[in-house]
Amino acid sequence: MKFGKEFDSQMVPEWREAYMNYNYLKILLKQVLVFHRRPENDHAKTRTVAPSKAASLKRRVSLFRAFSGLTSKYGNNSPKKDSEDEVILMQTGDEEQGEDGRSYQTIFLRSSEEGGDLELVFFRGLDHEFNKVIGFYKSKVEEVVKEAEELSKQMEALIALRIKVNNPSAAAAAAVTPSPFMNEGNTGSYPLEVIHEEQQEKRSEVTKGHKMASLEVLNHVKINATTETPLSTMKNVFKSLNFDLHFNKNEVREAQEKLKQAFIEFHEKLRFLKNYAFLNQLAFSKIMKKYDKITSRNASDAYLQMVEESYLSQSDEVSKLIERVEAAFVKHFYNGNRHQGMNTLRPKAKREKHRITFFVGCFFGFSLALMIAIIVSVHARDLLKSEGRTQYMNTIFPLYSMFGFLVLHILMYSGNVYFWTRYRVNYSFIFGFKPGTELGFKEVLLLGSGLSVVTLAAVLSNLEMELDPETKSYKAITELLPLVLVIAVILITICPFDIFYRANRFFLLVCLWHCICAPLYAVTLPDFFLADQFTSQVQLLRNLQFYVCYYGWGDFKTRDAEQCNNSEVYDVLFIIIAVIPYWIRVLQCIRRLCDGRDSTQALNGLKYFSTIAAVVTRTIYSQRRGITLKIISASTSGVATIFSTYWDIVMDWGLLCKDSENPWLRDKLILPHRSIYFIAMVLNVILRLAWMQTVMDFHEAPFLHRNALIAIVASLEIIRRGIWNFFRLENEHLNNVGKFRAVKSVPLPFSYEDGYKNL
Repeated sequence: MKFGKEFDSQMVPEWREAYMNYNYLKILLKQVLVFHRRPENDHAKTRTVAPSKAASLKRRVSLFRAFSGLTSKYGNNSPKKDSEDEVILMQTGDEEQGEDGRSYQTIFLRSSEEGGDLELVFFRGLDHEFNKVIGFYKSKVEEVVKEAEELSKQMEALIALRIKVNNPSAAAAAAVTPSPFMNEGNTGSYPLEVIHEEQQEKRSEVTKGHKMASLEVLNHVKINATTETPLSTMKNVFKSLNFDLHFNKNEVREAQEKLKQAFIEFHEKLRFLKNYAFLNQLAFSKIMKKYDKITSRNASDAYLQMVEESYLSQSDEVSKLIERVEAAFVKHFYNGNRHQGMNTLRPKAKREKHRITFFVGCFFGFSLALMIAIIVSVHARDLLKSEGRTQYMNTIFPLYSMFGFLVLHILMYSGNVYFWTRYRVNYSFIFGFKPGTELGFKEVLLLGSGLSVVTLAAVLSNLEMELDPETKSYKAITELLPLVLVIAVILITICPFDIFYRANRFFLLVCLWHCICAPLYAVTLPDFFLADQFTSQVQLLRNLQFYVCYYGWGDFKTRDAEQCNNSEVYDVLFIIIAVIPYWIRVLQCIRRLCDGRDSTQALNGLKYFSTIAAVVTRTIYSQRRGITLKIISASTSGVATIFSTYWDIVMDWGLLCKDSENPWLRDKLILPHRSIYFIAMVLNVILRLAWMQTVMDFHEAPFLHRNALIAIVASLEIIRRGIWNFFRLENEHLNNVGKFRAVKSVPLPFSYEDGYKNL
């Protein structure tokens, strides 16, 4: 793999703009190379022929030269060049200072030569990139040092709380020990100083020779809100909560979990920074060696010597912090077990399993074979003209179409994951998956194709459309297959054992619970993202309602669902079920508005409320008919469509920016072809108009059954949602990139008094 591609693949996606622009500098070098290869340029001919001979002679002579060693850096041991051989001079100035107090500038000494202006442009670009890298790196180092100081104080409070709760006798001995953060002369202490176990002059028997943490800190801290639950939210609404320490084990456990997660995220940020410094140093080395090769000069030694002496290479704060964080984490969270602690801090890279690819291929092959078998069976038995066709479409088809909607949604999500991965959209970080547990597109395809095989096999066994002449009923076993499938899917989803991607199932259930309990939980992106998926699966929820009615009150042995279709209660629930997903989104918008995160959530909630009005009026019209209801239904649906389409394209996708670098799109795009964005916007508008089949009475077409048309329209909405998913997460990723946000912000368990914190 070429270095450019490897460099790009190793970048932190959210910091991409802060890395050295290797491709841009390569373009500048290509311009230099093209000039030197111009056939009409005699100077270029001389420059291109001579180096090859010199290089050949140099190889022969090098066989007899003394070995210079393996550890020399950037040619430090090479003999000094004469002044007339110098190509560049490095200088630092105060203009446009870098974050390390200096700005680096390269003086190109051969600019008067033919083609020197191109090389001068290259060095100006190189200096700009280097100063950019230095500035970003220094700002991030200062940021992590401040975070380390805060973590040190948090660890001090946690250790004191542990002693107070778990070892009262030791607490009495430590009560008189002053806190290091209470000393005004200790302001220069290094972050994460809590891991140093320096011996005290006075040792008590309780402390067993180790420095005991001071409990004085507990007089100056308060516990932040513990794990949010619906009960705690309700208490917070009706009365103010007391966040003072109660000194119980529950506080210790929750504070420890929060701080443990904060250490994990902080360690990841440090690893990103260390890798950032290494990759950029390597990139500058590569580009300078490429410059030397193209121009037959020897400028890399001087430039890389400057890189070696810069803050990017000389700074050791990050390395020290990594060592201290690892030592503190292992000691205070894993009782000194380094193997377990480091496995948590440094999760192993996810390995691709070939058996997943194999089973995906098998399941897709089985699905294709089963689909062919179903088509052949229907044609051979002339089932489309059977007397039981209408009864089958009214009962069995809705039962199995629910699985079709689910499989289609999974397939669309697998496509999303594939393109997110291909274009380096950090979906794992955005959703907040635990590192190493996120599903790749092949794992998602495995789930979808496996469910497809089971469903199609059940459909094939359920194709009887006529009553058994002897029993005057259908086979009970085959009629129960859809119910068995639903129960199996639910049991697998809630299964507590470590099978079928337990971490992902638990993550899904947590998000689902947050949606159900809205607005009692703070709304995160996974929560409202999942709720949005349900707004596109209204027909699936209605089919689930039909399951309950069909197997609970209907006669499934004779495929009798009249009690469901003719029940007013069922019709009312039919409307309520469709409204629930949109109502959840309204409640989530209200919670986000109350939390003060985004004032535009008031308009977002109004958008979903308009959709509720459209869904209710369309459903009532489909049940009762009438010209008045038809006009109301069309009006509300039109307003909701315009509102929702605008919100999708402008707010969720961030497109239609008139003055952007890409007209009517946005300044930054991930996809290489701008036409794809315009196609996606047009498709979004067209697919959102699928509701027109209701008010235009398309469902009464004689060539297509009503339930089949409903399934087609529901499938189009799922496809629209799949397209929306990609661009919604792309926009979220670009927002993170704009803020250089590469790790999660974890709430800390303790808050210090202002006067104490500033000491």
